[in-house]
Amino acid sequence: MRIAVLLKDRCQPKRCNIECIKYCPKVRTGVEVVTLGEKGKPEISEELCVGCGICVHKCPFEAIKIIGLPDELEEEIIHQYGQNGFRLYRLPVPKAGLVTGILGPNGIGKTTAFRLLSGEEEPNLGRFDNPPSRDEILHHFAGTELHLYLEKVYTGNVKISLKPQYVDKIPMTYQGVVQSLLDRVSGRMSTEEIAEQLDLTDVLDREMDKLSGGELQRTALAATIMKEADVYFFDEPSSYLDIHQRLKVAKIIQSMAQERQVVVIEHDLAILDFLADNVYLVYGVEGAFGVFAHPRQVRSAINTYLDGYLAEENIRFRDRRIEFEARPPRALWQTTNLLEFPALECDFPAFRLRIDGGSVKVGESVGIVGPNAIGKTTFVKMLAGIQKPTKGDVETSVKVSYKPQYIAPDFGGTVTELFHVYVKDFFDSGFFEGEISNPLSLKHLYDKLVTTLSGGELQRVAIALCLSREADFYLMDEPSAYLDSNQRMEAAKTVRRVMEKRGRSALVVDHDIYFIDMVSDSIMVFSGIPGKEGYGRGPFDMRAGMNLFLKEVNVTFRRDNDTSRPRINKLDSRLDREQKEKGEYYYSS
Repeated sequence: MRIAVLLKDRCQPKRCNIECIKYCPKVRTGVEVVTLGEKGKPEISEELCVGCGICVHKCPFEAIKIIGLPDELEEEIIHQYGQNGFRLYRLPVPKAGLVTGILGPNGIGKTTAFRLLSGEEEPNLGRFDNPPSRDEILHHFAGTELHLYLEKVYTGNVKISLKPQYVDKIPMTYQGVVQSLLDRVSGRMSTEEIAEQLDLTDVLDREMDKLSGGELQRTALAATIMKEADVYFFDEPSSYLDIHQRLKVAKIIQSMAQERQVVVIEHDLAILDFLADNVYLVYGVEGAFGVFAHPRQVRSAINTYLDGYLAEENIRFRDRRIEFEARPPRALWQTTNLLEFPALECDFPAFRLRIDGGSVKVGESVGIVGPNAIGKTTFVKMLAGIQKPTKGDVETSVKVSYKPQYIAPDFGGTVTELFHVYVKDFFDSGFFEGEISNPLSLKHLYDKLVTTLSGGELQRVAIALCLSREADFYLMDEPSAYLDSNQRMEAAKTVRRVMEKRGRSALVVDHDIYFIDMVSDSIMVFSGIPGKEGYGRGPFDMRAGMNLFLKEVNVTFRRDNDTSRPRINKLDSRLDREQKEKGEYYYSS
């Protein structure tokens, strides 16, 4: 089976010579394989296309995909967005008593699956020009679990509760205080009960547009959990949450699954491993097609994802496997100090931050871990020169490049114009193309307007812009937010590689343990009382820092026998107790 996909956001017929039509061999013989549609963009006949691939290579914007798929998938198409549009094959099936996880890249149909399963959108079975009726849809799935599930959705016998992916857009659709929002949806529990469970009591009287990312995420989770429903969908519930909050949310979701059906899209592999029972892997091509593989037990699913190969379908979806080190990097960083900072203090009306003196060496990447609202961003801003300490001075001779936690897409032009304005010389260099642009997959974002970028696209552009500025010290606040699992690992490798090759230093704040593990040579640990007082220590070597941090969190990690990836131990399990006795919370002894 061959499919032809036109990525409409890339196609720019006014800026090309319609090479897809001009060079098509069948068109030259008089067969109208490629024609111009009503909107001035090409339409490709899949029945007439011979799959030569000439249009794919001739298109200057790489907007055409001609893809060969197994014939058996033809009968398993679930939804297609128009002629030569994205198509989705297969759907996950929610199961009572289990947390069903979904793992795969962005732009591959995971959120589309949520819309189809929640009844927000109906599957067209590939008949985009003549959508089937609900009866036809149910007949198509007759004899399957999906038939039983969708029948209940369409007859109104299933109540749905859905947490959206982009929680930062909630203040645009709802104005008011947190209390009034939660009171409107209370069902399974009261506002006070959920506020206590998710640490929202102090923000109940706060306006929605005054909440931080973590507070917005917890508010969205609270609203979803409170609703009386039969099926709960959580789209990326861990974004902006620290590891304490992620584990707390995971335990709440697990308890819900004992009585109801729960489906979760999650990119934090450690949390997905801890949270889910069964996982559906999704593979395909971003913007072109997505296929839900058959479900498997969570450990097997994540190991298969890291390996990049689905044996039962003979599909390789990653060029090389992702590996983890069971041992920490060398403890001593044998270079000179780039930056030395004294003991620092920063006082606010309701919050006090203290930092022990420390240093960052040339070429060193330092990770920062700790709860939300504990002063990590304030410390980074002090190093960036944005926030002045109450006590102590930060060295100002070191040139700094800073990526903030919250990115405002307020640039009026394209991504290319953005780079030309701020880092033109570096943007035009081979180093940028090979070491930053290609790993972060920026090529197809260049012609997009910055204001139209998705959260993940904007994050990748912000990381690239930060790394492209000429500086000695690169400060990055939560660079993994909105990135899928694969993009997180590529971003971590990119930051580390750029620091090593250019002899620069980095300070990275993040809550994804895997990301911190891959990007860091050493680590700073923040503790205290969130929102009241914070205390920063380090940098420590990775073993000492991880042990200090995870001891405060009261969590230990074991290592997977096949991949060496960290896996969260169950509290008070044999391994958990043994590792705590040894003082080894993360790395193998």
